Amino acid sequence: MKPNKIIIALLLLMAFSCSTVKQEDKPKKQYTIAQFMDIVQLSGGAFSPDDSKILVSTKETGIFNAFEIDLKSGEKKQLTTSTDDAIFARSYFPGDDRVIYTSDKGGNEITHIYVRNNNGSTVDLIQDTTAKAQYYGWSHDRKNLYYLSNSRDKRYFDLLSVRVEGAPKEGNVYPSTMVYQNNEGLDVAAISDDGRYVALTKTITTNNSDMYLLDTQSKKTKHLSAHTGNAQYVPQYFSLDGKTLYCLTDEGSEYMYLSGYDVASGEKKKIEEAPWDLMTAYLSHNGKYRVVAINNDARTEIRIYDESNGGQQVKVDGLPDGDITGVNISDSEKWMSFYVSSSKSPANLFVYNFETKEVKQLTNTMSADIDQNDLVAGEVIRYKSFDGMEIPALLYKPRGLKAGEKVPALLFIHGGPGGQTRLNYSPVIQHLVNHNYVILAVNNRGSSGYGKTFFAADDRKHGDADLKDCVESKKFLATLDYVDMSKVGIMGGSYGGYMVMAALAFAPEEFNVGVNIYGVTNWLRTLKSIPPWWTSFREALYAELGDPAKDSVALYNKSPLFHAKKITKPFIVLQGSNDPRVLQVESDEIVAAAKANGVPVDYIVFPDEGHGFLKKENNIKASKAILKFLDIHLKGLPEDQAGEKPATAANQP
Repeated sequence: MKPNKIIIALLLLMAFSCSTVKQEDKPKKQYTIAQFMDIVQLSGGAFSPDDSKILVSTKETGIFNAFEIDLKSGEKKQLTTSTDDAIFARSYFPGDDRVIYTSDKGGNEITHIYVRNNNGSTVDLIQDTTAKAQYYGWSHDRKNLYYLSNSRDKRYFDLLSVRVEGAPKEGNVYPSTMVYQNNEGLDVAAISDDGRYVALTKTITTNNSDMYLLDTQSKKTKHLSAHTGNAQYVPQYFSLDGKTLYCLTDEGSEYMYLSGYDVASGEKKKIEEAPWDLMTAYLSHNGKYRVVAINNDARTEIRIYDESNGGQQVKVDGLPDGDITGVNISDSEKWMSFYVSSSKSPANLFVYNFETKEVKQLTNTMSADIDQNDLVAGEVIRYKSFDGMEIPALLYKPRGLKAGEKVPALLFIHGGPGGQTRLNYSPVIQHLVNHNYVILAVNNRGSSGYGKTFFAADDRKHGDADLKDCVESKKFLATLDYVDMSKVGIMGGSYGGYMVMAALAFAPEEFNVGVNIYGVTNWLRTLKSIPPWWTSFREALYAELGDPAKDSVALYNKSPLFHAKKITKPFIVLQGSNDPRVLQVESDEIVAAAKANGVPVDYIVFPDEGHGFLKKENNIKASKAILKFLDIHLKGLPEDQAGEKPATAANQP
């Protein structure tokens, strides 16, 4: 379960279409999940101080480690060698090649911040082993590192700064200074360049928030967002002179737009809007470029403006087709890094030189074994739900189907509940489609990216209205002449896993099988046992989902565990034993209850994973198990014919 629908507010839709995906009918090859996952997953993109290198995290060793890539030669150098815990590279030091990275232990989400020295030794900035920390970034003058920590009070995150010039002090410790002591459950969102002002937010509900301004000189906090009704406020950055705070808000609008708030006068001015949500906005180091990301129908649209040239939009030629994400501009404002991806291509890292206009691709992440012509591009479709609400979804049709051939279908339900399935490369989806399963990824009501009315439409209706959206999708599937409607399953992770179990318990005749990936089954326990660092938005979760003390009957009624006797269809459960959000006991109990009822259940627990599987070998094992389960229980294949076969040319004439 995601902590807050606000945090997930990212994403979107497209024009109405109920047409099927157009694919060539030529033969395709069938691949293993190991081949689909034999890609180089990447994240990050921080430039070195001299713009000669870029810092990333890649999964090529089987788990995320820190690497740096030389911009001129493209040569890649591995900086960390973890085999157990994922490492996420964050930044170089401003004046040298020391590196900041973050890591937890086995997915337990107790993240710490580390300094990697040039000799390979490391220093943990967080001395409290029980504390969770978040890397925030560097001060504008690059003399201080900001981070958030719940060491003082496990419920809330304080803002601290570390002076990082030179070596650490005695005991290998970098002393920290308290910038903002968080006693009220507010969240730090932006810091002015001179460090005087800190923009804060307070979550009221998952559809409503407030924005505050802390003056660190006077120690006074000012409420900036007095409003009526529901409105969200997400501070993004301050102007270089600190006089204007820029934030995303949907006050008076269906969609998030960029607004400027004058710190002295309180005057608000709309800066930019679109017929979709704006997702992020930021200003480059010296204010030359403004970057805006827009949710555009399950895709990301990036706009770059040259503020030194009257705000004219920058056109970048020579880019491949696909989503542009992760834009980062170097401090010198000469270079920009970004990722390009699509549903048929994993993300690749590019750089752009603003002076020479050169676009350079630094990575080639697709497996050499896979012909991308064998992959399937997702198509945005829409269908009407039970009450007339239009539901967006992404359709993946297997390639190479013969005339009249009918194959099973799976609904794919995202987490959140306020997440969104996007047109990104998914090894799991491509693997199943490649093995002749139709995938319909449903962005049911409550998904982000489609306006605040759609976003709030599932509140207090979980396992009911959103589940009906999934059931109604079968009417759309029935219009596709290649779907075998006697073989329709449902699959999802986190909140999507809850939807799987809700479907099997509350609509037991609608789906033939379920694939539950660390899904909630007992809301009473989950909402009582949320991690302490979720305290600042606990009441918002209760407002949306239900308070376990006040709404125990309603939560009991929507918890599949207490209705397990109604489950009659087979399902598989995959769970990380270190998961702090959906505890392993959730999965243990639903599996035991269903087995006691004589329902076939497969159950796999990963002892070294948390909420989301990070290790490549575990993801491969999970997908292999899912395919074999589906082949047996949905396709009806005998066990010796189910599951993966070596890569072969399938459907050859």
